[in-house]
Amino acid sequence: MDNVKIYYDEVGQTLTVWFDDPTQESIAEETEEEVILIKNQAGKVIGFERLNYIPINADNLNVELVKV
Repeated sequence: MDNVKIYYDEVGQTLTVWFDDPTQESIAEETEEEVILIKNQAGKVIGFERLNYIPINADNLNVELVKV
């Protein structure tokens, strides 16, 4: 089973999502939409970070997984 890790940094206002082991991070590539793609040594995206992320209610931040 795959593990997805989600981190919300209230001070830094970032939301980071990992699809793979964070220690494999090698390259961080910023897009124009305030999103950073996090890649491993082979260039595969293993996560992303959303900059300037402020949820409407940070005290009640929920995560929902919807399989389609």
